[in-house]
This record gives sequence, structure tokens and C-alpha cells, in this order.
Amino acid sequence: MTIGLVGPCAAGKSTLARRLKALGYRVRHIAQEHSHVPDMWQRISRPDVLIYLEVSFPVSLARRPMPWSEAEFAEQQHRLRHARAHADFVVQTDHLTPEEVLAQVVDYLSQRGLPPPRATSGEG
Repeated sequence: MTIGLVGPCAAGKSTLARRLKALGYRVRHIAQEHSHVPDMWQRISRPDVLIYLEVSFPVSLARRPMPWSEAEFAEQQHRLRHARAHADFVVQTDHLTPEEVLAQVVDYLSQRGLPPPRATSGEG
């Protein structure tokens, strides 16, 4: 089972991907926001579950200062519209810590009968 992650720059995709992989999930960070092909996320990965991470323009800039305009951010939103429309789960990340985003996604996956395959920890 593969989980696909999509969303605008600085939404938290890379962070979430690392954390889900540490739990044993197969995850694909899909850079759909850079493609003009509406269904590129499907062509790249064909995930079993598609998670969309949402972020506002001001928060994206606070997380990762980038030399881009609100119009360029809006273009990313436009490029992502197909993926967002087909997402199984959408998380608005503006006011969440990375741990809270992970908890929401793992809870969603568990509700779908997909608990973490394994949890890696420092205990042993």
C-alpha cells in the first residue's frame, strides 16, 4: 500500500513523509505543485491513499522564506486542484505542529484499517 502526499510548497510534505516512513508506511512525496499536467500525481505514483496538505500563503512564507508572489502561490493551488479534488484526506496544516499533522494522518489511516506497519523507536 502506497500513500501519496501532495500540497503546495512548505505545507509539510517532506516532514510528514519522513515521519510516516519511520512508522513503516510506503510513502511517495509527489511534486504535483510544479507540473502543469493536472493528473501528474496519478501518472507518477498511483497511490492507494492520497493525502493533501493545505497551507496558506503567509504561513508558507513563514515556514520557508521563498522569493515568490501570492500569484505564484495561487498558480500552485491551481496546479494542485485535480489532486485536491481526488484526495482521500485533506489536512489544513497552518496551525498544526508536525506531530499533530502526523497524528491526524495516522488516525485517518487507522480508521481506514491501515495502522502503522511498524513503529521504530530508540527502545530495544
